[in-house]
Amino acid sequence: MPQVQPMQPVDTASGMPMVQQVNVLPEQKKDVSGLIKTIIIVIVSLIAATFIGLFIWAFLQYDEARTDVDGQIATAVAIATDKQHAKDEADRLETEKYPYRSFSGPIDYGQLSFEFPKTWNVYIAKDASSGGDFEAYLNPGQVDPISNTTINALRVSILNKSFEDVTKNYERYLTSKEKTLSLESVTVNTATEGQETTANKYTGKIPNTDLNGIILIFRIRDKTVLLRTDSLLFEADFNKLIETITFNS
Repeated sequence: MPQVQPMQPVDTASGMPMVQQVNVLPEQKKDVSGLIKTIIIVIVSLIAATFIGLFIWAFLQYDEARTDVDGQIATAVAIATDKQHAKDEADRLETEKYPYRSFSGPIDYGQLSFEFPKTWNVYIAKDASSGGDFEAYLNPGQVDPISNTTINALRVSILNKSFEDVTKNYERYLTSKEKTLSLESVTVNTATEGQETTANKYTGKIPNTDLNGIILIFRIRDKTVLLRTDSLLFEADFNKLIETITFNS
């Protein structure tokens, strides 16, 4: 038998079937709305936390970079300041050397002369007034005690020995397996204009000492001059001094 469909209520005024409406309870609407708000708040909070975190990270990176740059600038300024102070002090010490003073040895020994800084003091150990060797020592401030361990800016000797005998003492330090000296030939002026003489200039470890310096040896008549600086710290002064040497040949 054919199934009979239930009859829907009919609107008597319009003759149309009536549609039944299902009403949603107010409590269900509130629950859905609250859930959506909660989700939105959570999402906004996560986004805000992310941005805050990124801001803090960026600020820390910036502060670290700024601190590092500031530190580098401070270090560079300190280094530059120290260099300038060192240069100023070196310039001051160099200026104090002028005007140079004149050294003059015994007349009978060729009257060796040269210019030296006015800040150096002179000590004559042997004046050769009764013959023998002449010895003088020069040093800034005060002349240190004479020994093979103390440093003086300049030692001056005029020896009653031939040039060949004196230079022979240095030959083995030029050719041995443990070479400690280098040799250079330089010229020094005589008191006669246009006349020069050749000198041996030794640089390195001074024999029988632990000192590194320069030795200059040249002939005056039948004698031999030996000029020596006990430290390469005085190399510039020593070289300048050599340029001012004169003597009576």
